[in-house]
Amino acid sequence: MNTLAKQRRIFILVSLAVPVLLLVGFVVFPAIDLFRMSFTDWDGLSPTSSFIWFENYIDMFHNPDLWQSLSNNAVYFFAHLLMIPVELAFAVLLNSKLRGAKFYKTMVFMPYIINGVAISYAFSYFFSPINGAFDSILEALKLGMLSQSWLSDPKIVNFVLAFVSLWRYSGYHVVLFLAALQSVSKDIQEAAIIDGANTWQMFRHIQIPSIMLMVDFILFDNIRGALQVFDIPFVMTSGGPGYASSTFTLYTIKTAFTFSDFGLASTMAVAIMVLIVVIYVVQNKIIHGVILKEDK
Repeated sequence: MNTLAKQRRIFILVSLAVPVLLLVGFVVFPAIDLFRMSFTDWDGLSPTSSFIWFENYIDMFHNPDLWQSLSNNAVYFFAHLLMIPVELAFAVLLNSKLRGAKFYKTMVFMPYIINGVAISYAFSYFFSPINGAFDSILEALKLGMLSQSWLSDPKIVNFVLAFVSLWRYSGYHVVLFLAALQSVSKDIQEAAIIDGANTWQMFRHIQIPSIMLMVDFILFDNIRGALQVFDIPFVMTSGGPGYASSTFTLYTIKTAFTFSDFGLASTMAVAIMVLIVVIYVVQNKIIHGVILKEDK
């Protein structure tokens, strides 16, 4: 092996060593320790802990407040899932020769770059029952009878919070879809047009198959984001009233730092990681199965 090849190999190994060490130190080892703690009764302060094996897992499955929190996560999941086709359609529109497309791209992405806590505080005032801007808008439109306790009614609070989440993250998905659409080969699209393909056929048989990796990523991001949502419910409602707007992550953090039960909190963290993977695999199989069935 010549000197240049050796130097290149050493450079590659050194370049890979740093991220691998960081990955092992900050992801792999903490994940292993998290799994170990899920079998203990550690309170977060004691220098020692006892192994209680599967007791935390049994307690987790019999906790009604945790199940309610998980059902609240489902509202975010389905709200964002139903919004994905709209986001994709908007990205297709922006990818066309739309007048003022650059302005629209900037505006849809703007909410994502704003701090999540700031957004949550702003919408807390927007939906406030005392001089809230939303109720004032309804009054101005002669629709005051529609006013509700937007952040304290258990029946609607999660839908209000999911709306805030949609406002913040939908633009991010639009930009991702737009980037993927712009990477589709122009030659293939021009050839399809010459062959007589209409707009729908172009979208269905050219653009969608070409951006499936991005679709998969956004679907995964939807699962991860919906099951790990924290800042919006924490700032706007603190999980209330009661546990009506609590989420799985919010309840896990409360279990650890309020109830000082780090063992049970670790169990919940392990469970959410497993749940994300399981839902993604099932969702992926369903979606790809539907696509393959339509292609036949």
